[in-house]
Amino acid sequence: MGTKQEPIPPEALPPGWGLAKLDDDQFVYRHGNPAIELIADSTHPDRSHPALGLCRCWELRYKIFLTDSTIARSIAHVSTRRAALDGLLECMHSIHEAADAAIDPVAVEAVLDRVSFSELVPDEASSP
Repeated sequence: MGTKQEPIPPEALPPGWGLAKLDDDQFVYRHGNPAIELIADSTHPDRSHPALGLCRCWELRYKIFLTDSTIARSIAHVSTRRAALDGLLECMHSIHEAADAAIDPVAVEAVLDRVSFSELVPDEASSP
């Protein structure tokens, strides 16, 4: 049974960010300027090592809304809901810090590419 309580307390969010959607398998945070959504979706861990015993993982994605189109891209995969929340919050803070300059879709991608998920993603020691 899921809870409808906000997964990240509003006071922990950077200015301009708010919860847009919440259910058991997805949560979405939205910012108005730049018009962007950060999304965490529960998904099947197709490529995880069987020894990890994961029955699901979380994909972090973003969508940037332009005047006539939308850009969507995967950011990372993490193993737990908590890691997904921490990852989204880190992305929000990174975008907020970069927003002092004029930010466009290319700049948002560059900012999100620099976000480190090393503490949130299992290391690849299990790879052959």
